[in-house]
Amino acid sequence: MTTSGTLRVPDARLHFEVRGRGPLVALVGAPMGAAAFEPLADLLASDHTVLTTDPRGIGRSPVDDPEQDSTPPLRADDLSRLITEVDAGPAVVLGSSGGACTALAFAQAHPGQARLVIAHEPPLDELLDDRDALYKATDEMIATYLSGDVMGAWRAFMALSDIHLPDGALEHMFGGDRDPQDVADERRWFEHELRETVHWKPDLAALRAVASRIVVGIGEDSAGELCDRASRALAGELGIEPTLFPGGHTGFADAPEFFAVHLRKVLAASS
Repeated sequence: MTTSGTLRVPDARLHFEVRGRGPLVALVGAPMGAAAFEPLADLLASDHTVLTTDPRGIGRSPVDDPEQDSTPPLRADDLSRLITEVDAGPAVVLGSSGGACTALAFAQAHPGQARLVIAHEPPLDELLDDRDALYKATDEMIATYLSGDVMGAWRAFMALSDIHLPDGALEHMFGGDRDPQDVADERRWFEHELRETVHWKPDLAALRAVASRIVVGIGEDSAGELCDRASRALAGELGIEPTLFPGGHTGFADAPEFFAVHLRKVLAASS
């Protein structure tokens, strides 16, 4: 059974969902919301309490000021408040993509609430030698989107991320009639979340202090992609070996059954 709730936090109202019973696992995305993690959450709920949420400004989590930027530390504070609200911690936190930055910021600021943090493919441009070129390309991509060229912005995003899709895939994903909420979330991400996330600089000293409770996850199919490079740079800075997960950047959603099996192995190894 899944229960839903709303938690008032500074400057926002967070939609969250809880399912299952057992040790707490929080599944965190940015900009992905609770719906993206639903299949994985259902699989884990047989023996875990699973927390999912729409991050601030996305989906069912409105913000008081639509012009406020969404940063990893802000989202980490939201996560801390949600875990306190659920009252089932400390938590295993699996964050993917921008949510992995959220999870790392959470590990820095709230280590007592973190039993284990799995950062799956964080886009930590700051850790890469070509960061300046990446930042310039990101700013150009955001400007392209805000000019109204949605498809051009997504082409630039895939090229910058070194993600290669079949011909016609982008048009299928982002063309034609689209759900108005998806469009609103997309704009929010381009305008107020993407830049703040990829520019975020983790506190490596703080993360090294809890490195025994951090797993850096990389998709088996992500070799050579931007997030693969950033994840390996993070693992190197923390002195740990990265852990491969099934699939690519969105493996948790594309093949949740395989992802769940591997995740359970990681959890068992860490207990």
